[in-house]
Amino acid sequence: MRGAPTILHLDMDAFYASAEQAAKPSLRGKPVIVGGLGPRGVVATASYEARVFGVHSAMAMAQARRLCPNAAFLIPRFTLYRKVSDAVMTLLHTLSPLVEPLSLDEAFVDLEAGGTEPTIEAARAVAERLRADIKAVTGLTGSVGLAGSKMLAKIGSEQAKPDGLVVIEPGTERELLGPMSVRTLPGVGPATAETLRRAGIHTVAETREAGEAELVRLLGRAHGASLFLMAEGRDERPVVAERDAKSISVEDTFDVDLTDRTRVQLEIARLADRCVRRLREAGRSGRTVVIKVRRYDFSTLTRSETLRGPTDDPAVVREAAARLIDGVETTAGVRLLGVGVSGLADFTQEDLFAQAAQAAQAAQAAEAAEAGQAAQAAHEAVGDAGRPPGPERPEPVGEGAGEASEDVEKPRRWLPGSDVRHAEYGAGWVQGSGVGRVTVRFEEPWSPPGRVRTFPVDDPALQPADPLPLLRPDAEAEPEAEAEPEAEEAAGQDGGQPVTSRP
Repeated sequence: MRGAPTILHLDMDAFYASAEQAAKPSLRGKPVIVGGLGPRGVVATASYEARVFGVHSAMAMAQARRLCPNAAFLIPRFTLYRKVSDAVMTLLHTLSPLVEPLSLDEAFVDLEAGGTEPTIEAARAVAERLRADIKAVTGLTGSVGLAGSKMLAKIGSEQAKPDGLVVIEPGTERELLGPMSVRTLPGVGPATAETLRRAGIHTVAETREAGEAELVRLLGRAHGASLFLMAEGRDERPVVAERDAKSISVEDTFDVDLTDRTRVQLEIARLADRCVRRLREAGRSGRTVVIKVRRYDFSTLTRSETLRGPTDDPAVVREAAARLIDGVETTAGVRLLGVGVSGLADFTQEDLFAQAAQAAQAAQAAEAAEAGQAAQAAHEAVGDAGRPPGPERPEPVGEGAGEASEDVEKPRRWLPGSDVRHAEYGAGWVQGSGVGRVTVRFEEPWSPPGRVRTFPVDDPALQPADPLPLLRPDAEAEPEAEAEPEAEEAAGQDGGQPVTSRP
């Protein structure tokens, strides 16, 4: 562990919720909860106003609604969050080449590798400038911890929240850590904490006093020795610039257990396409396709299939996932499905099955031509285009047509928090929907709180839109006008409780 506080840990404050408050003037200073809105949804982030009521990340959304019923409950908008995260990470890379992102809103930085003088004064100056730059570029706030190790820097940023800076000076580590819960230390989860509790160990000081030998006896050599070093305030882990992903996956939890076999297959195909989009965005390909199935009784299983070479072809991944799900019994009920790709590579190669199929088709066509049946072969080739594809061939037309016909029969579903644009009223966001109506608040990140209006869910003048930037694109913002009076509260989504902004 280094002595000087040159390891910086940045943690954006209540990131998703803060971004939503910045984007929606009517929600500023009010409780906002972002996450899955269905019966099985989970809180992704809660604003500080909602945390006062006991709401926190990873809590069941149903419990969050009971604790804070007047909050605004919104879906996540990852397109916006990624744009803000990219801007923040760009600022971090100006400080050092060694930046280790942990998530969209959190990262470690090795300041010494960027040329910062290894002194408290120099590190503090860099951190203060970073916080000001983040505010200027994104309009959001972040908390910063500075220390000689990653563990201590992260503890510092937690103590700094919200919108603060904490420097843990050399020599103060043991005194700082002593009274903290053992759960503060990296690698101590519920199981390890319970093992230590049974041995009478609750705090970091008690962990240190127990000694390395006792911790090794309780937890095993590797884990016990590592935990003792952490309790001493010693963390030798370096900042790693590239955290190479081992797999890319997506999954969905369903509000109601899926029992229909066709629906399960359609969901797997949809998840496979989403997974490939993420794969391509990362510039990767993968060799092994994996599906995840969680049944009604919470039992979870995975199945995988390894291809002959890495691919980013959606048809190949979709068909492999379809073959895997065919071997899983799902009629009793499925609550979660997932599709992933592992064995990642930086290149793709054409699917060998497709090459073989193309060669076979060419040979058949040549044979038909030699037999004087070229016209018949052409007719059959046209017919083949309308049949379900094999694993080596995509069928975007057939798939898209099926989705289109389904969309025609269903009314549009407007989810709270999603961006919309009206032909007359301009940009806004959905407050709630139900009983054939959708309520929209028309405001922009740089405007005063806007007026609420209600429309039929199929109003052709109302369309989905891309998120607006959090800061006004032009250099100078116009003076704010007086807020317009609020209209009637939004009807709850799907007939539920209203999603409103209350004073």
